[in-house]
Amino acid sequence: MSLSLDHILTTVETYLARHPHEREHLGALLGALERPTHIASRSTFIGHITCGAVVIDSLGRVLHVLHLTSGKVLAPGGHAEPSDESLAGTALRRLHEETGIPLQAVAPWPGYETVPFDIDIHDIDAHPGRAEPGHQHFDLRFLFRLHTAAEPPVVLQEEEVGGIEWRPVDRVVSPSLRDKLLKLPPPKTDPERANASALIYNDHGEYLLHLRDYFPGRIWEPGMWSLLGGGREPQDATLEHTLRRELAEEAGLAIADLAPFGTEYARDDAGASVPITIYAGRWNGDPRELRLTEGVMLSWFAPDDLHRLRIAPTTTDLVRRHAAGLPARTAPQSALAPQKLHRPAPPHGTVLNVIGVHLHLERPDGTVLLGLRHPDSAFAPSTWHVLAGHCEQENAIACLLREAREEAGLHIERQDVELVHVIHHVDKAGDRPRIGLFFRARTWSGEPELREPDKCTQWRFWDPAALPDNLVSHTRQAIAKIQNGDLYSESGWPA
Repeated sequence: MSLSLDHILTTVETYLARHPHEREHLGALLGALERPTHIASRSTFIGHITCGAVVIDSLGRVLHVLHLTSGKVLAPGGHAEPSDESLAGTALRRLHEETGIPLQAVAPWPGYETVPFDIDIHDIDAHPGRAEPGHQHFDLRFLFRLHTAAEPPVVLQEEEVGGIEWRPVDRVVSPSLRDKLLKLPPPKTDPERANASALIYNDHGEYLLHLRDYFPGRIWEPGMWSLLGGGREPQDATLEHTLRRELAEEAGLAIADLAPFGTEYARDDAGASVPITIYAGRWNGDPRELRLTEGVMLSWFAPDDLHRLRIAPTTTDLVRRHAAGLPARTAPQSALAPQKLHRPAPPHGTVLNVIGVHLHLERPDGTVLLGLRHPDSAFAPSTWHVLAGHCEQENAIACLLREAREEAGLHIERQDVELVHVIHHVDKAGDRPRIGLFFRARTWSGEPELREPDKCTQWRFWDPAALPDNLVSHTRQAIAKIQNGDLYSESGWPA
């Protein structure tokens, strides 16, 4: 996959957001990006992209190589190839080709995973023997550091490189690079501690989110909706490689173009700061057809719907910031894309009903499980209610199994669930009507535990003949109907 113009332009604009005073200096590069030429191709002689690898060792020295063609001492680097997947990947490839340093021996400097540390424009003399006129190199320099204190093995590219040298920062050849390095603060994290996540969006402006497993203490953001992605591993040459590997492993998903969007920081359980590089990519597929190997499910969500989800505020902010920069939504380009924008308007008088799922968990002695809702709950505070939740982009039984696991740590199999009652109710006049689906679990594993103490303060099994006074009214009615074997009832509607 060749480097796309969008990837190059996004990278340059991200750099200029950090160094706005350099916009005039980089005018030739910005002008070249506006022309209908392939700026990454070395045959574009108006000027083309090159990528350099600025590598710092544990002593703070910077790697330089002697280029035989020019006779200059520079950072390793060179031209892009059609197979390069990213600009940072080009810099790493050239580092390995020129010096033999393994890709796994270096890691991006935190905060510069996708953003160049420096951009330089310099003239290249004509080379008549190769029919190359004089032209310019737009050199994007990416910052890396060595993993260990020991110098890595070096195997020089003999036809191009005459030797290497580790120079202290104050002897770095490039003035612009030297000035930036002298102001560089020490890294905040270990080189291994870096993550990459994907903002995947479709032509409707919806975003693909991943409902994570509920394993508190074992995974990050348990039971929450999040972006797909994961942590850098030793075999990953760049964080884009990290993300492509994670997408393939978690969901069998391949995105043609991934463009860097920014770098966020999160705190791990120990309080350490971990950089997360965010890439954005367009995809118009059906998540139900993906092979999900981790988590519960994948689904599309519009930015305006995120408030309904159990989702980190930082993720919501990321999605909305990206959505704000998208052009107006267009018609879907895939037969699998959701038809949300072209759904006909409902007939006059039609009202959408909220679907709620409820768990009727009954022990062999006939007692049923109820939970006491938190005093600060928006719905029925300090009131007993069955384990329940609203359907998201999922079927009702999947919602039931998820809610049982997330709220009480109960594990129920789909084949052990049966529908025992439906109640159509309104809480008070003018409220949106609701359809409550009550499912009985014939068998389950686990004992109820408080997984979400901000919603429920205790679980208890009650005798249906002696239910608590402070019980949600439609729940009391449904339990009585279930005891009588009635499948349907109504509550709150005018007579």
